[in-house]
Amino acid sequence: MSAPLVVTPAMTPQRAREIAASFDLRALPPDFYANPYPVYAALREAEPVRRMPDGSWFLTRYADLVAVYRDAAGFSSDKKIEFTPKYGAGAPLLEHHTNSLVFNDPPLHTRVRKLIMGALTRRAIAQMETGLVTLVDTLLDAIAAQGGGDLIEDFASAIPVEVIGNLLGVPHADRGPLRGWSLAILGALEPKLTPEQEALGNRGVREFLDYLRVLVAERRRRPGDPEHDVLTRLIRGRGRGRDAERNRTAAELHLHPERGPRDHHQPDRQCAVRAARVAGAEGGAAARDRQRSGGEHGDRGVLALRIVQPAGQPQGRAGLRGGWRGAARRRARDALHRRSEPRPRAVHGSGRAGPRTREQPAPAFGFGIHQCAGLSLARLEGRIAIGRFLARFPAYRLTASPTRGGRARFRGFLQAPFSV
Repeated sequence: MSAPLVVTPAMTPQRAREIAASFDLRALPPDFYANPYPVYAALREAEPVRRMPDGSWFLTRYADLVAVYRDAAGFSSDKKIEFTPKYGAGAPLLEHHTNSLVFNDPPLHTRVRKLIMGALTRRAIAQMETGLVTLVDTLLDAIAAQGGGDLIEDFASAIPVEVIGNLLGVPHADRGPLRGWSLAILGALEPKLTPEQEALGNRGVREFLDYLRVLVAERRRRPGDPEHDVLTRLIRGRGRGRDAERNRTAAELHLHPERGPRDHHQPDRQCAVRAARVAGAEGGAAARDRQRSGGEHGDRGVLALRIVQPAGQPQGRAGLRGGWRGAARRRARDALHRRSEPRPRAVHGSGRAGPRTREQPAPAFGFGIHQCAGLSLARLEGRIAIGRFLARFPAYRLTASPTRGGRARFRGFLQAPFSV
């Protein structure tokens, strides 16, 4: 009998404490990328509100993250101060990310979110279900015909690309580059940016916006049904003076198809990671992977707009770096949906577990005005994709250990080969 495949390698408590003691988002060791959760636990135990080398604060407690998410008046999502030196003035990445829904406050945030929500109403999402079932079943048929494949390339990444391609009315022949653009643009959001990531990200922004301009021009000539065509809706709702904002809104839908402002995983990522979680069903560590989303790091509260006092810290201005959603999510929801383990208990401000009073919302979807705009779509995709996969292939197995993407912010798998 062959040894079980390793999905998430173990980490000793001592090693977790070592990493936590010198924790710096811009200097993370390889074993953290492979399994960050023991480090999160060590941070919550020893330093749940940690001062980072750049002077910001790093949060790992559920209650602290929720408080920051919900305090839109006290904390800003504007990233110009951080991103300008990171990308450089005039860089495509700077223009794209600092004008996106993700990293903005009202009134721009309110206006753009309203436009996106108009395309993601309950009625609109309900109408997507039949098409989603057809799409998923088509992908499963292809997998069955070849006896397996790769969960990411052959299943997970194809689903959100098709869903958003349909929302934007992107011709099927043009959808090939969409995932690559997304990976490049969002890959440039890593805490420590390499020259290669920066170059790919800037090129991705330029190429994607160039394509959107052509798509918008075509839609002006041949409008679609505004009830189902998002670009037609945007064109009708805006004057020509806001073409750039319209393009960014379309880009927002593509790059973040299943969640709005706070859980920004890639068009592949949330569904990709969901399916990759399925790929890990062979063991306890793999089962835990199924409960993780791709977006680990939330940058809510980048700048404190008023004097605040993080728990246990001296009074003074607190430039909150943001929270690590994976840490809070792991603490609050580690056992959720796994029948073999008890449901999670409520997490209080101290970071200690108390008696469970009710199921806590997943921090991956955010709270307040920055709650996921595509929350219902995310749940629909997850239910259909995972449910139908497991119903069709209950005895599937991995044929090699999954390959991770090597990212801290958007954890997930690049490859997960399996057979049925």
